[in-house]
Amino acid sequence: MHEIFAPDFINYTAPPGSPQGPDAVIYFFNQLLKPAFPELKVEIHEMIAEGDKVTTRKSFHAIHKGEFFGVKPTNKSVVMEVIDIVQLRNGKYIAHWGILDMHNLMTQLAA
Repeated sequence: MHEIFAPDFINYTAPPGSPQGPDAVIYFFNQLLKPAFPELKVEIHEMIAEGDKVTTRKSFHAIHKGEFFGVKPTNKSVVMEVIDIVQLRNGKYIAHWGILDMHNLMTQLAA
């Protein structure tokens, strides 16, 4: 992560109090997603680049095997719909904006 993320990387959609810089992304994946969904697979549906930004629309496919935002493991298969915009400078990520359909995800976990 430190090789592709600039030291001053900003995640504009990180929850308040989240780490900044490359550690923000490491924290999100290692502390939130990976423990809850250890076998996460990503399917990219579209990728569009213009200027210094790249946008992807993708789905994360996983099985809920660890606690996630207070929800105990359900062993249910889930699909998380995600749209990310990444801004680049000199080949490194400098900013991120993302949309994760949390309502749909939590509905899948409760269903």
